Amino acid sequence: MFSLLLPHPAALIKTETKKTLVIADPHLGWEMSLQEKGIHVPSQTPKILKKLVDVFVEYKPDALLIVGDVKYTVMTSEPGEWRDIPDFFNEIKNHVREIGVIRGNHDANLEPMLPENVEMHPATGVTVGDVGLFHGHKWPSPALLGCKTLVMGHLHPVVVFRDPAGFRLTRQAWMRVDCNAEALAKTLLRKHKVKVEGTLEETLQKHYNVKLRSEEMFIMPSFNDFLGGRPVNETSPGKEFGAETLIGPVLRSEAVKVDNAELYLLDGTYLGTLNQLRHA
Repeated sequence: MFSLLLPHPAALIKTETKKTLVIADPHLGWEMSLQEKGIHVPSQTPKILKKLVDVFVEYKPDALLIVGDVKYTVMTSEPGEWRDIPDFFNEIKNHVREIGVIRGNHDANLEPMLPENVEMHPATGVTVGDVGLFHGHKWPSPALLGCKTLVMGHLHPVVVFRDPAGFRLTRQAWMRVDCNAEALAKTLLRKHKVKVEGTLEETLQKHYNVKLRSEEMFIMPSFNDFLGGRPVNETSPGKEFGAETLIGPVLRSEAVKVDNAELYLLDGTYLGTLNQLRHA
């Protein structure tokens, strides 16, 4: 069972054997980019860690899964990350017995910073119970199509409101999107160079031992609320490419109905569909 832990930017997956807490995109060390520009912002890692520990105390999970982008730098690593990231995970080990990380596009050279027993999963994703999770900057594995619910990060969805005086208000949001399972299966098999033999169902069963079940996808807000995000209600409708499109290959495909995505604030307030917010 997959459930949102409102008002936290986190979710919980319950199976018969364990509870897994899920967060996405903490981007530890983001403030270092500001320091390079002469803007002094102290490390925000302790605040992010405290927020996470509060969730641990409230829900008592057995495991933690981070859906990509543990760190902020992309291909390199800053000295502050070598300090903050090991400390972050060593503290987490005091609260859960299992820790996993799905590789995000910011997670190059992450492994040397991680304590022992932190499991790295590929960007193509992992399944936990009946939930398939992937970061979102790459196509997920077709093996995830055996899950009813898909979950990704990467986008950092926020909504932007403006009042008549021109003041701008930005809030983090959850997105829930309907999936066209057959269209997604055809796309993923093609991207992974798997030829359809017989029916889609037969091909998925033969190569991945799964039955096609995906119905919906959730896009998680960043667990780091100090970061900005992509104002999804200011993106272009349809499948146009450019600066104003939604990022991630799945969201730009015809397999998910992004324009009709439902948006919710962290407190659970339903805002409407993406198309409605674009025209509000």
